[in-house]
Amino acid sequence: MKLNNLIFATIVAATPFAAHADPLAAFDVAEDLSRFVYASAPVFDDGMPAYGNAFVTQGYIYPAGTLDGGVEGTLTNGDPAFPDLVIGEWTCDGYFVADGMRTETGAMVITRQVYRFNDGDLLISHGPELADPGVSVTRAVTGGTGDYAEAPAEITQVLLGMSDGYGVRLQVELNTDGAS
Repeated sequence: MKLNNLIFATIVAATPFAAHADPLAAFDVAEDLSRFVYASAPVFDDGMPAYGNAFVTQGYIYPAGTLDGGVEGTLTNGDPAFPDLVIGEWTCDGYFVADGMRTETGAMVITRQVYRFNDGDLLISHGPELADPGVSVTRAVTGGTGDYAEAPAEITQVLLGMSDGYGVRLQVELNTDGAS
């Protein structure tokens, strides 16, 4: 019996434990506008989403800095501009607020965002998104798995700009400065 316990202890000691990586401190998101779908109502006379309109969209997650300097993250056909750099898929659903798609400043939509990384980890946030490029907004982290299971309670999001077809480009940063 003691020999079996010793063998078991030796095996356990020699077995590497699953590696735990730290979550990314920041990453970029590029919307694939071909996957942006919004409700048939309420809309403005030109068909663009108005206040209260529900939508869902998806896009690509890239390493932080990939979209700096106005770089587009998707091609016109919806494919990623940098397929070898894609580290995950972004899904966003929510509602238009303020003046809907015509909002020029402040909160334009209230959304839930799911960041699904290629390794299977998830990060989920909820909150406003601004129409103002270059202005940061704080969003609540509402869940996470894997490396993001212990994520801070907040993220900061900055709209880098929109593509010609209104697809967003975002930078997301985990608030790791003690905010929890």
